Amino acid sequence: MVTDKGAWTYAELVRRAEDLAANLQRDHANLQLRFAIDSADADVVVPALAAAALVGAEACVFPPDGPETAAELLSRFGQHVVVRRGGESWAEVSAGSLEIAAGAEGLDKLDQRGSGEIAAGTARPHLVLTTGTTGQPRGVRHDWSRLLRATERVQPAEDERWLLAYGLHQFAGLQVLLHVFAAGATLVAPTQRRPREGLVAMREHDVTHASATPTYWRFLLAELRSVGGPVPALRQITLGGEAAPGPVLEQIRRRFPTANLSHIYAASEFGATSSTKDGLPGLPADVLARGDEADIAMKIVDGELWVRSRVGMLGYHGEEPVAADEWRATGDLVELQGDRILFKGRVSEIINVGGVKVHPLPIEEAVAAVPGVQVARVFGRPNAMTGAIVAVEVVTASGADPDAVKAAVRAACADLPAAARPRSVKVVDEVDVAGERSSGGAHESGRRRHRRQPRSGGRDRRVLPRVGRSRGHLRTQHHSRGRSVVGRSCVGGEGDLRARRPGEA
Repeated sequence: MVTDKGAWTYAELVRRAEDLAANLQRDHANLQLRFAIDSADADVVVPALAAAALVGAEACVFPPDGPETAAELLSRFGQHVVVRRGGESWAEVSAGSLEIAAGAEGLDKLDQRGSGEIAAGTARPHLVLTTGTTGQPRGVRHDWSRLLRATERVQPAEDERWLLAYGLHQFAGLQVLLHVFAAGATLVAPTQRRPREGLVAMREHDVTHASATPTYWRFLLAELRSVGGPVPALRQITLGGEAAPGPVLEQIRRRFPTANLSHIYAASEFGATSSTKDGLPGLPADVLARGDEADIAMKIVDGELWVRSRVGMLGYHGEEPVAADEWRATGDLVELQGDRILFKGRVSEIINVGGVKVHPLPIEEAVAAVPGVQVARVFGRPNAMTGAIVAVEVVTASGADPDAVKAAVRAACADLPAAARPRSVKVVDEVDVAGERSSGGAHESGRRRHRRQPRSGGRDRRVLPRVGRSRGHLRTQHHSRGRSVVGRSCVGGEGDLRARRPGEA
C-alpha cells in the first residue's frame, strides 16, 4: 500500500493489525467492542479495519468532517474506543472510555503494548455510516463474511496498481480495498482524493486501474488537457456513483484507448449488485432473469428497480435485522428498452409540471453535454400556474461565454417534451446542494459547493466541487429539495477539501 506518507508491505500491515487487535482484545475483552476510526489516512484505517475483523469488533470509519461531527457521531452510535492518528490538531473527542491514538507515533507505541494470542470470534461486524437528505446519518450493519463473498472470484494480480479515489468511510472505497487485497495488488491511496491529486498519483506510482464517478473522470480529463504531460497507461477504468453521459464515456475512450471500461451498480445496503463491461448506459436486461439461487436478484415494480441481496446489509443500527430474501425498493426509476434497463431518475427527484411527471435525468444529460458547462443543477421551481417549472443553473467552464452557454442549453433541450424544457436557465457563480447516495455505493448525503471565484491577478480562479462525499450508484444523481445535480466531482476527497481549476496551484 502506497500513501503520501510512505509504503507498507502486506506483512507490515498485518503486523500492525495483529498488534492493535491484541491490545483491543486485552483491554476490552469484557466488552462487545465497537470502535470508531477517526482518520482519512489509509495507513491508519486499513490496519484498524483488519484488527476489528480479527477480534470480532464492530469498526466504523467516520467521515472526515471535523471534531464536532465526530463527537456527534460518537454520541449517536456509542463507540467505546476511537482510533486516530497521533498528533492530530483536533481537540480530544471522548466516547466516555479509552481513546487510542494511532499513527506515526501513536501506533508505534500501541504496537509495543500488545502481546498474546488473538482469539477470533464468529461474528465479524462492520458499520458504514450513510446520510439522507435530512443530514442525519444511519448506520448500515454489515458482516465481513458477507462483504468478502464479492471477492471470491477475484484472481491474483500482483502487478495491478489501483488508485483509491474514494474515502474508506464510503462503501465504494471499501469495495476497492477488498478487491485490491483479494488480488494481492497494490493500493495507491493519496490523502487528498481529488482528481488533480489522483492524476499526480497515477503518474508517480504507475497506476494501472482506477475506479471513480463519471464526474471525477470529467475533471481528471480537464486536468489532463490543462497541464498536459503523459496520459497514464491505465488498463482498467471503472465508473459508478452517478449516470455516465455518452459524451463523457466517449471522451474517456479517446483519452484512454487501451483501457477496459466498466460500470458498477451498487449501494451500501445491497452491496455491488451488477457490473457491466460493455460501456453502454444502464444495465443489461438479463439481470432481471437471475434465478432464486443468485445472491443478488433484481426486478422492476411499477417502474422502480427493486433488489434482493443475500450479501448486503444485516440491517440498520438500532433496528431489527432484515431478512436475507427481503426485496427492497432502490428508489431508482427505470425503463426497459430492448435489452437495456435505462435509468430515468430518482423517485424523490420527480418534478410535477402541471400534472406531468418530469424526470431530471434526461435534462441533466442534455445540459451536461453542452460545451462550456462545468456543473449543472436541474430542479423544480414553484410556479403559481403549473405548480412547478423546470429550472437549470450552470457554472460555466473557464473562458466560456455565459450568453452562448445559455443559448446552447436551451437548444440542447429543445427536443425534450414541452413540460421538461427548462423555463429558467441561469449562469451562476456558485451551486451549493446536498447529494444523496455514493460511490459505487453508499446511500449517503453530503453538502457540496460549486463556486466561481472573483478574478485575481488577471486569472479567473474557480473552485470546483468538493469531492468527498458522493452517494449512490451507477445512475444516482444528487439532489436536495427536488433539485438534481449532474457534472459534480463527487467522490474521493475528504471533508472540506476543494479542487481548483485545472492547472492552478
